[in-house]
Amino acid sequence: MSDNQYPVAPAVVRLPRYTKAEQDEILGDGDDPFGVAAAGLTWLPKEEHFGIRHGDRLVAHTGLLRLPVGIGDTRTEVVGVGGVAVAPDMQGQGLARLVVTAALDHARTMGPQHALLFCRPPLVPLYQRLGWHPLDEDVLVEQPETRLVTMPLRTMVTPLHDKVQWPSGPVRLFSLPM
Repeated sequence: MSDNQYPVAPAVVRLPRYTKAEQDEILGDGDDPFGVAAAGLTWLPKEEHFGIRHGDRLVAHTGLLRLPVGIGDTRTEVVGVGGVAVAPDMQGQGLARLVVTAALDHARTMGPQHALLFCRPPLVPLYQRLGWHPLDEDVLVEQPETRLVTMPLRTMVTPLHDKVQWPSGPVRLFSLPM
């Protein structure tokens, strides 16, 4: 077994905060750690944070934020999932699955019926394996200076409770994306 392999599944912990230094600990301090800078978007910080440590090092993270959304004529809320990160040297060990699953377990206590995330197209298969579904509709998101833009990344949703379905209709996030 290599040094990176866990003999048993690692524990996901709720983090009291998630700082830029902790993000850098996971992903390094590059200018575009999530590969989305070209989208030119302003993002909201998450409010709830979950992580996995390997020794003293934070190696995985997922953040949550409750957000207002319009779907068709219905105005509701979703739990936005973002900041999903796994240290490059720890990828392929199921850490994303563990930290996202733990975050979604908490999201189920937050009230909304669905969780929503935005991802780069190469990550769609990963999230589909975790039970997420890509939306076919464009999603409008707010940006500074009251701009409304079409989200250039892939939007995916997952139900947080049994027997709920994503409504049909145009989707608008009434906030910055998460």
